[in-house]
Amino acid sequence: MFLALRDLRVARGRFALIGAVVGMIAVLGVILSGLASGLADSGISALRALPVTHLAFDRSATGELFSRSTVTTDTARQWAGQPGVRKAEPLGQQLVHAQLGGADGKQLDLAVLGVRPGGFLAPSPLSGKPLGGSGDPNGVLVSEEIVKEGVRIGDHLTAGQAGTDLTVIGTIGRASFGHVGIVYAPLPLWQRLHYGLPGTLPDAAAHQATAVALQLAPNADTTAIDHRLGTRTVDKAGTYAASPGYTAESSTMTLIRGFLYAISALVVGSFFTVWTIQRRHEIALLKAMGAATGYILRDALTQAAVVLLAATTAGTAVGLALGGAMNGSAPFSLQADQVTLAAVLLIVLGLAGAAVAIRRITKVQALSALGADR
Repeated sequence: MFLALRDLRVARGRFALIGAVVGMIAVLGVILSGLASGLADSGISALRALPVTHLAFDRSATGELFSRSTVTTDTARQWAGQPGVRKAEPLGQQLVHAQLGGADGKQLDLAVLGVRPGGFLAPSPLSGKPLGGSGDPNGVLVSEEIVKEGVRIGDHLTAGQAGTDLTVIGTIGRASFGHVGIVYAPLPLWQRLHYGLPGTLPDAAAHQATAVALQLAPNADTTAIDHRLGTRTVDKAGTYAASPGYTAESSTMTLIRGFLYAISALVVGSFFTVWTIQRRHEIALLKAMGAATGYILRDALTQAAVVLLAATTAGTAVGLALGGAMNGSAPFSLQADQVTLAAVLLIVLGLAGAAVAIRRITKVQALSALGADR
């Protein structure tokens, strides 16, 4: 450590420069992690919040599962009687356009989830009454994202092709699907919205849903049940890709973060390559005095680790401060595990780049210190 600490003191300007670069990369890592988590939350937070392990869709549905699948409430009842199935209920999903307070009111987009009031899918409201608790068949619960648009308990929304009236009776926390705020509605109300039919529904429409929400035991044989009932079962995480834009957004953010970490390794590696070349004669002198190559390598890697750790810590702190200021103005969500992962990857990949550069130390000949290379 003697040589490493001495270099850090003597060449403060050079190490401060590389530290500043690493710190800025750490800031970008935190910001990108927050944006990635925020976009994911905005796209699938409602799916994550569902108290289910799996969803069963129509067997013929592919790709955009929620928009292409139709099952019956009878299918849900059949699922409930299968071995290994703890709970099963029909679930409806529909993206609709709505207006607040009539034709001249504010325009809104809603992601409506149709559930059975009192069932295991129905959420507990943070304020107001639960689904079915007001006696109004058109009563709905709205998420925080819709509340931010100016919707309050007691307001009326006109939604869907038939201009169905929705009465806000309660609110829930943050929940969205495809970057659209969530509305929980009784299943019959969702059916009217989905089919765009006013008044009493035809018998066939009154028994439709998008999927069967399931709570399964670990030993449940979904393959056999799917074969019997004509469904296709997907675990909850597998349904995230059905959220509009989720896969493309996730892939893009992952690619950007990957390039950022690759750049960090190249930047750190380039700096220590130049630094090692500049210290070639000093390293040769140390070898001539009897210093082992392993000692010099450990000393150099320790030096790189100190720079990376200090710069990453400072950059992460700045990134957290900036992220806290951004929260609420953009789809941004700081998660401790993601921020920690970004910092650890920056340090590890930076050390990898430094290790590749510092390996030049093993090629330095002690005779060069005595002028044999001149």
